Amino acid sequence: MSKTLTRMDLSEAVFREVGLSRNESAQLVEDVLQHVSDALVAGETVKISSFGTFSIRDKASRMGRNPKTGEEVPISPRRVLSFRPSHLMKDRVAEGNSK
Repeated sequence: MSKTLTRMDLSEAVFREVGLSRNESAQLVEDVLQHVSDALVAGETVKISSFGTFSIRDKASRMGRNPKTGEEVPISPRRVLSFRPSHLMKDRVAEGNSK
């Protein structure tokens, strides 16, 4: 079974690595995530060196199809979040898969 990295895991890592108190570590993680979220909501691109880029894309309305009935249905325009991993991240993940 694969493990999921949580906010608590991140704040625990900050606590161990940086030496802030547990509360300060948790607050730092919350502040960083809030800052990233706020930037994305504002339509900004978030680029984290050696990790990847989060960006917002506007998708136009289009016709879709209900796979069950085959009936055509309109899909309304929407904003979607996309993530492009950096080449370094892609390489790290690929190396992890080969071990």
